Amino acid sequence: MGRFATTAALYENLRPPYPPEFFRSVAGRLALSARSALIDLGTGPGLLALGFAPYVGRIVGVDPEPDMLDAARRAAARAGRNLSLIESTAEMLPADIGAFDIVTIGRALHWMDRNASLALFERLVAPDGVIAVCASFSSRDGRNPWLDEYNAVRRNWSPTRLWEEASRGERTHRDLPAFFRGSAFRPMDEIRVETRHEISVHDLARRVLTFSSSSPEALGDNVEAMLRDVEQHLAPFSRDGVITETLLSVAEIVRR
Repeated sequence: MGRFATTAALYENLRPPYPPEFFRSVAGRLALSARSALIDLGTGPGLLALGFAPYVGRIVGVDPEPDMLDAARRAAARAGRNLSLIESTAEMLPADIGAFDIVTIGRALHWMDRNASLALFERLVAPDGVIAVCASFSSRDGRNPWLDEYNAVRRNWSPTRLWEEASRGERTHRDLPAFFRGSAFRPMDEIRVETRHEISVHDLARRVLTFSSSSPEALGDNVEAMLRDVEQHLAPFSRDGVITETLLSVAEIVRR
């Protein structure tokens, strides 16, 4: 069982969502079309792959976790989309998989071996293709006044080793030039879409379970106690059990 197996049932509905405006903006900027082929590395339940589906032709999702692929398969069926799924790490993809016009990566880059990934991109990205490193997250500029306490409670319940690992992952995503240094690829552009939505205190607390550092596997018997603690800290920021969240959805565009 992989570390995300216990999060698969929650991930699709509780992670910060990518809004339709995000996919529309990225597709427009990159001039995606029915002739475009997309591969999504670390696809999880297919959030990025299916979000871009209306704007491309061929779609492939890659993930090493069978439970995540099952979630992606069900989501594709609900959406009526043809999504090819491969159970694999990105680094172990077969050499004959071909080249793609757009390679998307969500919160997965820090799980990938850097040297192997850079070699992979050389053959996976078409000559005029791009890599889009994507994330959707709560704005950290003060418009989510509950966020600092939320993250503090998450950290208190997370095993130290896993929290430090997650922090290293955040740094990887924030410093893409360092990741691609020495390769033929360079971050060239950033597409940002800001949205707001309402989320219940109950669901925001359960979102904690979708992170590797505070997954049900990591927390063990402490899941219910952690959820109660998070809800208690969120309650003062809510109205009738609901919190308004400001989200930023970002695609960093990497080109040769």
